[in-house]
Amino acid sequence: MAVLTSALDKLLGYQMRRATAVLMADFVRTLADFDMRPAEVTTLLVISENPDCSQSEVGEALAIKRANMVPIIARLIERELVARTRVDGRSLALRVTPEGAALAAEAWRRIAVHEARFRDRLAPASLETVLDVLPVLRSAVDDSAA
Repeated sequence: MAVLTSALDKLLGYQMRRATAVLMADFVRTLADFDMRPAEVTTLLVISENPDCSQSEVGEALAIKRANMVPIIARLIERELVARTRVDGRSLALRVTPEGAALAAEAWRRIAVHEARFRDRLAPASLETVLDVLPVLRSAVDDSAA
């Protein structure tokens, strides 16, 4: 069967969506035995890199709504990967447990392999360009809301 071409191939959003689907499918396969959703893994990684951060800071860093952060943090605490500590009368800080630190280290190791699978397909200059322009595109949402 012939490969069909489409005007969609010239659409930035279409190409990004297709690329994201491939990247995310590989990411999920890479960490499948962790029994964690991607948002849980990335939340664990942000907390491991930012000890004593707040839940709202993590949500803001990952662009996850407050209501959606609650079950993510609850699951990480339930699995004893993250612990809350009281900072003052009202504030709670998040920190990975020793088990969470070990899992985060293994996740980083696997993510490095996952990233290399895709980075190695691009010339260094192309990779640099992609990494430079994607934050510009992400900020376009903020511009359109104004």
